[in-house]
Amino acid sequence: MCGRTSLFLEPDDLEERFGAELVTDGGVDYRPRFNIAPGDDLEVITNEAPETIAQFQWGLVPSWADDPNQGMINARSETAAEKRSFGEAWERRPCLVPSTGFYEWQERDVGGKRPYRIYRDGDDPAFAMAGLWERWEGDGESLATVTILTTEPNDVVEPIHDRMPVILEKSRERDWLDAGPDERRELCRLYPGDDLDAYPISTAVNDPSHDHAGIIEEDESEQTGLGEFS
Repeated sequence: MCGRTSLFLEPDDLEERFGAELVTDGGVDYRPRFNIAPGDDLEVITNEAPETIAQFQWGLVPSWADDPNQGMINARSETAAEKRSFGEAWERRPCLVPSTGFYEWQERDVGGKRPYRIYRDGDDPAFAMAGLWERWEGDGESLATVTILTTEPNDVVEPIHDRMPVILEKSRERDWLDAGPDERRELCRLYPGDDLDAYPISTAVNDPSHDHAGIIEEDESEQTGLGEFS
């Protein structure tokens, strides 16, 4: 799954990287964040407004739902099209979810779960995760929500977790927004790039109120590394 992410590009860099402008009206206030949790706002680029970066609540609420507080943060890409909760969004409402790294927790026999940061190495650290969006309306309220699609883990993530977000190749990001459902299904595959890496971080990330640059510092208290899993 993907239950925690980050996006800490400066505004100008974010707009340049994704070729879209941040929405600044309606109370939207972008700021770099290091620890984004379910229920928080995520920056998204939708198929309906591909030239803008908006903020949607993380946790998709189907249009037919009675309770807007029961959002679903992830959808399995293999079955989303067949699920009532995601079927309409799969057909009509794809989006990109920019990120500068996400977090997963590795099960251990002792010491509790160990958090890792999974990130894109190199001069261009940002990437886009494949998402679906939905708009819920009721009781005079309109709520824009988003879920992140997941797939099988690649070699980097597999030692840590059995699922990972669908990360799109940079050259296919716009294809995700423009393509039909069948082509998008083909894009939901294991991330082919060799530019992902991972390292352990402090359990401070467990608390979403800890949202600062110290979150992404490597925790060297346990030199486990991932090489031992290769």
